Amino acid sequence: MGKYKSDFLQTLEERGFIHQLSNPEKLDELCAKDPITAYIGYDATATSLHIGNLITVTMLYWLQETGNKPITLMGGGTSLVGDPSFKDDQRKLLGHEEIATNIAGIKKIFSKILKFGDGASDALMVNNADWLLDLKYVDFLRDVGRYFSVNRMLSFDSVRLRLDREQSLSFLEFNYMIMQGYDFVELSQRHNCVLQMGGSDQWGNIINGVDLSHRMGGNQLFALTTPLLTTSSGQKMGKTENGAVWLNEELFSPYDFWQYFRNTEDDDVNKFLKIFTRLPLDEIAKISTADINDAKKILATCATAIVHGQQAADQAQATAMATFEKGALDLSLPTVDILRSDLNSGIGVLAAFVKSGLTASNGETRRLLRSGAIRINDKQIEDDRASIDESYLLPEGVIKLSLGKKRHILLQLKD
Repeated sequence: MGKYKSDFLQTLEERGFIHQLSNPEKLDELCAKDPITAYIGYDATATSLHIGNLITVTMLYWLQETGNKPITLMGGGTSLVGDPSFKDDQRKLLGHEEIATNIAGIKKIFSKILKFGDGASDALMVNNADWLLDLKYVDFLRDVGRYFSVNRMLSFDSVRLRLDREQSLSFLEFNYMIMQGYDFVELSQRHNCVLQMGGSDQWGNIINGVDLSHRMGGNQLFALTTPLLTTSSGQKMGKTENGAVWLNEELFSPYDFWQYFRNTEDDDVNKFLKIFTRLPLDEIAKISTADINDAKKILATCATAIVHGQQAADQAQATAMATFEKGALDLSLPTVDILRSDLNSGIGVLAAFVKSGLTASNGETRRLLRSGAIRINDKQIEDDRASIDESYLLPEGVIKLSLGKKRHILLQLKD
């Protein structure tokens, strides 16, 4: 018998999603009795979500899969302020147009993972700008602000750690947790939403909303957070040498996404199969005890299919097999255009690798070159002053740049 009576909480428990949960017995009883509505908020600080967000979006998927209703809350209002949680400095202030552009990019992900519509369990997408931008300041202070204790707000890790490092926390940012707490109350009143979920760093902000509803005489609300996901070697998941693992293909290609999961550390495969795939748990158990490399390929293909579609996932796997296992040049590798005029005059190896996105700077490229990790057309490059010209073009009309054995880009000639 499982720990929870409700399918939703038991599924999250079995797959490793639950870190903290307020009033678990009461929430479990509520979920087991009738469908509930729950939400996760996403601030529009970039044009894409990243892999850390995929964990929370997947919780919304399992919420819907078990017959409940998910809400994706777009932070059109809170993004104007910026969440200070565990940040050393104030976030860059965004304007309305930039936030709108970011929200448009983020929406692409949700439609691939959740089902939206008018049905009982169909997902809703809501923007907190709808209520936050129309608030009257003095009224808001009297009606909502009076329920927040500054002493308690200062005790939250997200605030205390920043102050302990003697880094400034603006009054603007200090209001963020009040706004997020108020979001929960609004969603409770508008959509009978009873549960807010998020990452473990959001626990204090979510509990604020639970307490605010109680103090304002509203519904009993609940909080659930997922653990901060780290690799078995202790690294925070979702970062590469060249930045974040984005979910939009314009920022991080399906092939690179597939490769990211293919390179999962051995001890993390079982855990990631539970979180990043929809495979049944008994099947995951069998896969995890079989060949580890085959398990990594299954993980990579399943995770990529969820974010980019099955066709892109299959193509990424086929490209990887052709490149690594058969030694062939696969023209479906990610490409970067290079002007013929640049190639005629010669482009430096360092500049070429930076342009391709394989490295972030000339200095990084030089360091990797000296360690033997830089190859052009599968030949190791030893001279950091070397230039690439038309003599490097392969019969297929491309130039293959490689960083180590697993990252490849094709330079594609453009007139």
